[in-house]
Amino acid sequence: MSANVASSVPSLQGYVIRGLPIIKQGDDIASLVKSLFDFQDGDVLCLASTIVAKSEGRFRDLESYHPTDRAAAIAQNIGKDPRFVQAVLEESVDVLIDHPFLLVQTRFGHVGVNAGIDQSNVGDARILLLPEDPGRSAKRLRANLGKDCAVIVTDTCGRPFRSGVAGVAIGWAGIAALRDWRGICDLHGKALEITVEAIVDEIAAMANLLMGEAGDGTPAIVFRGLNYPRSGGDSVFMAEEKDVIRPRLRR
Repeated sequence: MSANVASSVPSLQGYVIRGLPIIKQGDDIASLVKSLFDFQDGDVLCLASTIVAKSEGRFRDLESYHPTDRAAAIAQNIGKDPRFVQAVLEESVDVLIDHPFLLVQTRFGHVGVNAGIDQSNVGDARILLLPEDPGRSAKRLRANLGKDCAVIVTDTCGRPFRSGVAGVAIGWAGIAALRDWRGICDLHGKALEITVEAIVDEIAAMANLLMGEAGDGTPAIVFRGLNYPRSGGDSVFMAEEKDVIRPRLRR
């Protein structure tokens, strides 16, 4: 095979899983996806957090929330329903910014706007919380696939200093969160000193590109051909003692 022909052979394939029904509480997502796709060992299944949350019954009615004075004050400042603000506060362990929007840390470590609570495609006066423990969800889904695959639960998140949202990983199993390049030599023989690659986020961003947004209805993506570490690099969530941004936000 000539070099030109060899270079044109794809090393990574991304498959959009079509035909999934509207997910309801109690649905076995792994079985539904397996019925539509023939998995191979080493595949990476990416699932939008919304369908994982729906299968776990994370719907809530806004009327079930009773806003505190703090929630009411924040809601007035940012133009939100006080019940929605109360829901965000109850899903959070830390509030980093409360104006002009709510930037919080969830119980499982993710920092995002409104604790990732979704008001799209759930009906009026209802909300959808993120999975309670996306890492645990990913482990359960992976176990139910019956193959040596990785699973990543994705969400979309804004990024400091950049416009627009991108896909990020909020839970994963069967794959290392990070790839550590420190100590590896570059082309000139110089050892890298600081490069740690957030591979689960990079894969999540690719998945989000294929999933689409709004009413696309394709919340499951499979990647094949990825060479990824299975262990090490446990988390992409920045430890507070290493975070230089959070103390400055609190000031």
